[in-house]
Amino acid sequence: MEHKPIKRNKALQGISREHHHGLLLCWKIRMGFSMGIAEERIKKYVDWFYDTHLVPHFKLEEEHIFPILGNHHELVSKALEQHQRLHQLFAEAQDLSKVLSLIEEELQQHIRFEERVLFNKIQEIATKEQLATILRIHSEEKFRDNTNDEFWI
Repeated sequence: MEHKPIKRNKALQGISREHHHGLLLCWKIRMGFSMGIAEERIKKYVDWFYDTHLVPHFKLEEEHIFPILGNHHELVSKALEQHQRLHQLFAEAQDLSKVLSLIEEELQQHIRFEERVLFNKIQEIATKEQLATILRIHSEEKFRDNTNDEFWI
């Protein structure tokens, strides 16, 4: 199935770039598995990425972006359930191979859902004021990766 590029409102472009980094995390997990990297090494990076990037990203979405549709909207409810599931997976320390596979799969599905469905709906109904608020609140910084152990190279 081919997807056309989405014209993202400027206020949401930085958040979409963060989604891109989340998809790269999924790729790094897959690369680690394909190269036979120890799960503990992969999990250490995944935990760093979660704490450094995903937790603040989820918080921004939940506090400032999802309320545009309303937290009881079915699409927002689905995203919130996915956030909760991902929090649970990232906290899991047993059976790392299975957990990392689930993180890779579910994070990718979640990002695709937000980009292809949820954010399109939010962008469609958001007021100029709401978008301006997001743009003001979201201080996009240049992505800084953890290069202490680039297992995916």
